[in-house]
Amino acid sequence: MKNKRVILVTGMSGAGKTSAMGILEDMGYHAIDQYPPQLIGPLLKLINKGEDPRLDYLALATSAMDFPLFLMRFENVDADVRVLFLEASDEELLLRYKFTRRTHPMLISNRANTLEDAIQIEREMFTAMKERAYYTIDTTFLKQSELKEKLEKVFAFSTQPVFTISFISFGYKNGVPMDADLLFDVRFLKNPHWVEELRGLSGDDQEVYDYVMVEQQTQIFLSKLKEFLDYAFEEYVREGKNHFTVGIGCTGGQHRSVAITNWLYDQYNQKYKCFKNHRDKKDRL
Repeated sequence: MKNKRVILVTGMSGAGKTSAMGILEDMGYHAIDQYPPQLIGPLLKLINKGEDPRLDYLALATSAMDFPLFLMRFENVDADVRVLFLEASDEELLLRYKFTRRTHPMLISNRANTLEDAIQIEREMFTAMKERAYYTIDTTFLKQSELKEKLEKVFAFSTQPVFTISFISFGYKNGVPMDADLLFDVRFLKNPHWVEELRGLSGDDQEVYDYVMVEQQTQIFLSKLKEFLDYAFEEYVREGKNHFTVGIGCTGGQHRSVAITNWLYDQYNQKYKCFKNHRDKKDRL
């Protein structure tokens, strides 16, 4: 097995590449931001020689314009090459650029005339390339500490690849998590929100969990869902995929999606390394 690793860090400008690189550096990776594509050849020779231990675990941040070249050149390198793709909603990217007063790369390169156009052009450039990502993170609602936790779980040094699954509950009124590989809408299930004594609770509370789970409709749905996921996860492992994200959505992300996410986590946590995140859950309404 290859004992060297290269992480190509890319994604939407403003989505957090600089923050991710800092975290990876703290984890022990030799992090180089905006490495010149003209110098890829000499770098590949150094990696293949294996004489510099700093290059055994390497993180390279690259833009949308340079990413295809990096991906092509690193395909045959003697290392475990992984792509980290960072994503965020258009609205969040606009807010971040207006707050920091930085200039978008697509404006600097004269590929766009407005910030809105710049974001759209860059997103279109990534449409096909995003599928090559080893791991995608949507930073729209993410705190720095949560980004650090995600990166540590997925990119910590290990001797064997492990198939990991993230289960995320969310509310459709706040938008879908863009890093989800599969989305399941559970808004057809009976809603605890309309029960006064349950409205202020969440799917983490036993009363709400039982209310959702006792319904025959829920049991039928979970039976079909688990049969599908059992098959899908086994096929993704066979294919060599290392991480998979399943999003479970209801209206507000407070009751049904939280309960179903907890059930799925409990079902698969013994077989796979699993994580769960209730994106929109409040402690109390």
